[in-house]
Amino acid sequence: MNERKYIVLGGEHYNPLGLVRSLGIAKIKPIAIIKKASYGLTSKSKYISKLHLVNSNEEGLNLLIKEYGNEEEKPFVLTSDDQMTSLLDKNYNLLKDKFIFYNAGEEGRITKYMKKDEIMSLAVECGLNVAKSWKLKDKTIPKDIVYPALTKALISTKDNWKDDSYVCYNEKELQDALNKIEAEEILVQEYIIKKNELCYDGYSCNKGKSVLYAISSDYLYVKEGAYSNYMLISNNHHKELEEKLDKMFEKIGFDGIFSVEFLVDQNDNYYFLEINFRNSTWSWASTVAGMNLPILWTSSMLDKEVFKTAYKKFKPFKAMVEMLDFNDRVKTKQVGLFKWICELFGAKVKYFWYYKDLKPIISKVVHKINKNHY
Repeated sequence: MNERKYIVLGGEHYNPLGLVRSLGIAKIKPIAIIKKASYGLTSKSKYISKLHLVNSNEEGLNLLIKEYGNEEEKPFVLTSDDQMTSLLDKNYNLLKDKFIFYNAGEEGRITKYMKKDEIMSLAVECGLNVAKSWKLKDKTIPKDIVYPALTKALISTKDNWKDDSYVCYNEKELQDALNKIEAEEILVQEYIIKKNELCYDGYSCNKGKSVLYAISSDYLYVKEGAYSNYMLISNNHHKELEEKLDKMFEKIGFDGIFSVEFLVDQNDNYYFLEINFRNSTWSWASTVAGMNLPILWTSSMLDKEVFKTAYKKFKPFKAMVEMLDFNDRVKTKQVGLFKWICELFGAKVKYFWYYKDLKPIISKVVHKINKNHY
């Protein structure tokens, strides 16, 4: 495997940073093609062997093909955001003989299931519970809408897709939200009051027939409209959910790293939310737990026997996105500074801080100080 090149495509974000670190501690220093931002984060990691900075995903793809498209051994290409994953997927026929990357065996198939209506339909077909939803092609509100309702972008590959998300408690609020949304199609979904969320991280190979659920994340506080940034990482399994997810991955034929999200309502019912067909932010926690997803997936793509011994049991631990969690809870006075510092030191995983790779967090802190100063 070490004769092959490993290439990370991503941005200046702690998701690809964890991906680079996972490869680095396995003694593989990847090539990184990083989309520029206002400051360096991923690009500052000491584990990068060669760095390319680009202005767009399209420029990154062109550079990938030009510089690394004729290697004797096909390089592994690992992505950490929907936009780049979709771009590779849409160019599957061009890339399949040059690289090993997340795929579903045909051009555009991953992008198809990035659409909320497509993946929800498949989830229902495979027996999972989903919230009621309506796909709107204009601003007309269906008569059977249930309130409160949540608006969502139909696909998460466009820029600023989260801006299309509004919680609406009546028809007037929903109409106002729809008038603000520029997308031609929008998904309106029954808004479930959540007790928690559940997130699985893992990988699949053998055309989706072999699926590993490495870690599950349960959140330690509820954050309205998003997952929280302080969580418990465990081997906790829900067999009935996993059996239905197995069917989904096989029907899609997905080979790659993934995360799956569920919402848990007040009665402990699980509602399927989405599959992210790429490396997740929480993948770094899986590496700390003893299951290095980038290494396991790339190894399994070359040797199917690797999958059989990939799963490891571990003692549950806490993880924190320290910068964001500070903003969520300390700045808003939900928790005192002293208590938060104790929780920070008690978290086995921090997603910015890693004592063996300090330049990324130094860059982050310097940028924040300069931003506040000016």
